Amino acid sequence: MLDVGPTGSAAHLPRRSTLFLLAFALANVGGVIGYLPLLTLLLPLKIEALAGSARIGIFTATVVAGAIAASLANILFGWLSDRSVAQGGGRRSWMVAGLGATMVAYAMVAAAQAPIAIVVAIIAFQVAVNALLAPLFAIMAEEVPDAQKGTAGGLLALANPAASGLSAVLIGMPALGEGARLAIIVAVMTLCTLPLLLMRATRHAPAFPATTASAGIEGALSRRDLFIAGAARLFMQITSAVTLAYLLYYFESIVADQRHLPANVGTLMAVGFILSLPVAVVLGRLSDGVARRKPFLLVAALVSAAGLTGMAFATGWWSGAAAFCVYAIGSAVFAGLHAAFAMQLLPQPSRRGRDLGLLNLTNTLPSLLGPPLTWLLATPHDFTMVMLLLAAFSLCGGACILLVGSRR
Repeated sequence: MLDVGPTGSAAHLPRRSTLFLLAFALANVGGVIGYLPLLTLLLPLKIEALAGSARIGIFTATVVAGAIAASLANILFGWLSDRSVAQGGGRRSWMVAGLGATMVAYAMVAAAQAPIAIVVAIIAFQVAVNALLAPLFAIMAEEVPDAQKGTAGGLLALANPAASGLSAVLIGMPALGEGARLAIIVAVMTLCTLPLLLMRATRHAPAFPATTASAGIEGALSRRDLFIAGAARLFMQITSAVTLAYLLYYFESIVADQRHLPANVGTLMAVGFILSLPVAVVLGRLSDGVARRKPFLLVAALVSAAGLTGMAFATGWWSGAAAFCVYAIGSAVFAGLHAAFAMQLLPQPSRRGRDLGLLNLTNTLPSLLGPPLTWLLATPHDFTMVMLLLAAFSLCGGACILLVGSRR
């Protein structure tokens, strides 16, 4: 089977590309900081304090409502940023608007004191943060050269350890109230996104193709391949959505002493994602060098499945934590390389924002599909069947990658 490889040579790229890669990676860190600490730790803790034993049901409803809002918002703001480019503008203005709206949404989250208020606040938050994120990945598609897309994909792995590290710090400081924690998140997110917002756009791919590419394996990349690649990502993102959203509740099911469990889970997430960072960057750069991504994606899916299987049979903190770290490495490598892989499959350069918004459904649909599966298969004391199902989904994701046959 053929593979998707980068075009051009990294050795001949301008030095500015390196600075842009760093600014883009930092902006992605800001975007992930914008949602990861809230959705994986602060929101579950808030709902648990309000709902007690009913927490899984209320949390599931909140996540599902937010996922619907995120799905629609990402497509909308991707399309709007396409229109801005078509009219001679850029995508960064939408990122600025999204940043401001996210600040307002965080204030709504802090003020929410009832389940319905939390649901409304999370819907507003998902719309706002996707106004920031949708143009960001369209910028990666058109401003990062193909010969550096694997490296850029690897650098995406920097975001999770930074965001989970911030989560651990915030949870580990009990003197901080909820409002202070949310304010710190907003401040850090803003600082991280500013360098990219201040950089001038430099496109390495045409904003508007002269014609729509058609048949031929060396011509336009088929929609079929993009659909299959999207299916692979959907399977993998279901595992990520469930594992990260319910990680605290998972460890509550296997750990007896829960006095410091939230802080420990936050630290574990940071450790798992830190371990994945060098692996993702090295393999991303290597995939650029050999002009192949599929073998790396397949191995990453297998590693992810192994980690989830280990979590299914873990009987305590240490075995569960070790298995999670294995899963985190496989998941991070797959997510980063898949971003580079899929961006080279986009069929119409003039619709990058919209098409990436549609592809982003593979990030948001898991929040619709995963929580109901968890609600059906898990209890507060047993996540075994859920983890085994997620391991099977990882294997399906790897199998889908093998079916992609086009190359640029």
